[in-house]
Amino acid sequence: MNKISLLVIGITIIASSCVPARKFEEIEKKQAACAEELKKVKAQNLGYETTNAELTSKIDVLDKSIGRLKSDTSLLGKSLRMKEKQYDKIDALNVRIQSQLEALQKGSTIENQRLVNDLNATRLELQRKEDELNRLDNELKLLEAKLNKKEATLNQLSADLASREQRVKELEELIASKDAAVNELKNKVSAALLGFKDKGLTVEQKNGRVYVSMEAKLLFPSGSTKIDTQGKSALISLAKVLQDQEDLEVLVEGHTDTDKLSSSSHPKNNWELSVLRATSVVEIMLGSSTINPKTITAAGRGEFLPIDPSDKAKNRRIEVILIPNLDELFKIISK
Repeated sequence: MNKISLLVIGITIIASSCVPARKFEEIEKKQAACAEELKKVKAQNLGYETTNAELTSKIDVLDKSIGRLKSDTSLLGKSLRMKEKQYDKIDALNVRIQSQLEALQKGSTIENQRLVNDLNATRLELQRKEDELNRLDNELKLLEAKLNKKEATLNQLSADLASREQRVKELEELIASKDAAVNELKNKVSAALLGFKDKGLTVEQKNGRVYVSMEAKLLFPSGSTKIDTQGKSALISLAKVLQDQEDLEVLVEGHTDTDKLSSSSHPKNNWELSVLRATSVVEIMLGSSTINPKTITAAGRGEFLPIDPSDKAKNRRIEVILIPNLDELFKIISK
């Protein structure tokens, strides 16, 4: 039996023994009014407890959302700490409400009014806290969206990097393959022309190409464009090696020294002499092999690319430049 019931019984006993009936009725009315007011306050408190439970549920949902975000994000930590503080404040408010309800049950009218005012203030405070939690929830959603966007960007960059690494790998493999093929070609040419090594003929590999340089004395009589027997033998040996090569461009360049030609007949000058000598070389190579004419070019460079300005004999030369087909390489580069 609670304190109010005992109080009522006591008052009833006293009233029945020494208080007039009218006075007793007034006390009963006051008691009923207090009980009614207490009932309203309890109902109001129940509503606040329901609101508090809803807010607690929302806090749990937010806690789970926070757990899914990256723990090293400073904003996430800040928001979590703020919500924990707010939860503690709500607990403190609940304690205050319980204390106020206990005071209300003591029947003080003035205290009742003060408690009602406090309860209204508490309701407003709870509403403010709920609005703050909603704001934090929206901020967390925005942060999560930004993190997802950055993750998508990072994934795309990773994919692009992997693609570029694959292209680089393909390029390296293709370049290595081309270098090996050029080196093998250089060795074959050197072996085929080994007998002419000390007669003004050199074979070297540079810039991904093979250069076969033959001094004019090996191929032509002085001032002539007609190839002699020894030169023809060297060119036939070279052509036999090249006819079995695929994906290869052959550039034949004629070079002269700086001595000027002045003649009414052909060749009239060094330009023409260099072109005619290159053409003679091409004709011998095509006539003695199955080289595709589409892959060979004759060009005259005249006197303008000397290899030794102090040695005219070295400058008078034919250079056969063997150029690998780099179409596959360009396809990879252009991807």
